[in-house]
Amino acid sequence: MEKIAHFNIIGIKIETTNENGRAAVDLGKLWEQFYTENIPSKIPNKISDDIYSIYTDYESDHKGKYTTIIGLKVNALDQIPNGMVGREFKGGNYRKFVAKGKMPNAVLETWQEIWKKDNELKRTYTADFEVYGQKSRNGENAEVEIYIAI
Repeated sequence: MEKIAHFNIIGIKIETTNENGRAAVDLGKLWEQFYTENIPSKIPNKISDDIYSIYTDYESDHKGKYTTIIGLKVNALDQIPNGMVGREFKGGNYRKFVAKGKMPNAVLETWQEIWKKDNELKRTYTADFEVYGQKSRNGENAEVEIYIAI
């Protein structure tokens, strides 16, 4: 178990669900927008270039609706560009998983494992997130950290 301190994010968001493969389509579009509009360059007060993909505002569990925000950690939420959202996350206790291999397949496979362990993990469904740091750009040997609120 890892203790995560509270943090702030500025980025773009979408509401989606895992039903009928909708999340794969919606999140693909969100990632495309993130890169084609060069969102990272427009985010003020960023702390690092690590990209966060956050899953929050869960309607129920991983089968219900939820919001995904893709953005960067920032040290202030006083300047949120038009078309973006700023959110504060309280932090708390998390279980860390590391997806290793070619992306996005490795991340998808890791989420499948997490969903199978849903009950034993005692998930709180507050905010789960992926961190795309330097290692996430290593092609076949990429690594993405996934944090699950427990």
